[in-house]
Amino acid sequence: MATILCQGVLFQNIKAIIFDKDGTLANSENYLRSLGHQRARFIDAQIPGVQEPLIMAFGITNQRLNPSGLLAVGTRFENLIAAAAYIAETGENWGQALEIAQSAFERAEQPNSLKATQTPLLPGIKPLLQRLRDSGLALAILSGDTTANVVDFVGFNELQGYFSVVQGIDAPPGKPSPQPLFRTCNELGVSPSQVLVIGDSIGDIQMSQGGGTAGCIGVTWGWTGTPQLQGASALAHHINDIELKLST
Repeated sequence: MATILCQGVLFQNIKAIIFDKDGTLANSENYLRSLGHQRARFIDAQIPGVQEPLIMAFGITNQRLNPSGLLAVGTRFENLIAAAAYIAETGENWGQALEIAQSAFERAEQPNSLKATQTPLLPGIKPLLQRLRDSGLALAILSGDTTANVVDFVGFNELQGYFSVVQGIDAPPGKPSPQPLFRTCNELGVSPSQVLVIGDSIGDIQMSQGGGTAGCIGVTWGWTGTPQLQGASALAHHINDIELKLST
C-alpha cells in the first residue's frame, strides 16, 4: 500500500489509482474543439441553421473549449443524443434525427480516426506513472472515451507496462455512475476504498464519491480554462503536486 500527498491532503492505504484520460493524461483540447466544429458543420449541411447552436451546446465559445462542457466530459453517446435532440427540434422525427447525427459523427471522425496521434501525453505524465508503478501501485484508465480509443492511446504512447486495466465507456451508464468504477475495481482486484481517482471533471468526482473510493484528486493541468471541480478531495495544478510519500 502507498500514501499519496496532494496539496496537504493525505490519501493512505492506497492500492490502486484510476486515471481519467482526456485532460488528465492526454492533451485533447485542440482535437476535441476541431471535432466539435466538424460534427456541427456536417449536421448543418443537412439541417441548416443548427451549426452555431450545436457548437455552443458542445461547449465551444470564441474558439475556446469549456473543460467542463459536453464535448470535454461527455461520452460519445451523450454527445450524439444531444446533437440528435437539436435536429429533432427542427421537426425531424427521432429516428431520422439519430441517423443524421450518427452519419455526421462518423464523417467527422474519419479524418480524425487516429485520435491517439493527435492527443499527446501531457508533460510529466510518464515520470509520474513510473514513480507510481515502481511503488507497487496498480494503475488503470477509466475514460469517457470509447474503449477502442483508450486502447489506441495506451498503445501509441507505449504505456502497456504501466496500466493493468484500460477501460472506456461504450454504452450507458457512464460517469458519474459508479458502475464503471466498480467494474474497474473488480478487474484490478481491489476494494473501492483502496482506490484513488485522478481526473479533471465533476463526473470523476461524483463517480468517486458514489463508489466509496479513498478520494478524488481533481486536476487542472490539461486545459486552457479551469475545470469545475467542486467536491474534489484535493486539487492538483501541476504534476508535482501529486507526491508519493511512502509504501508499506
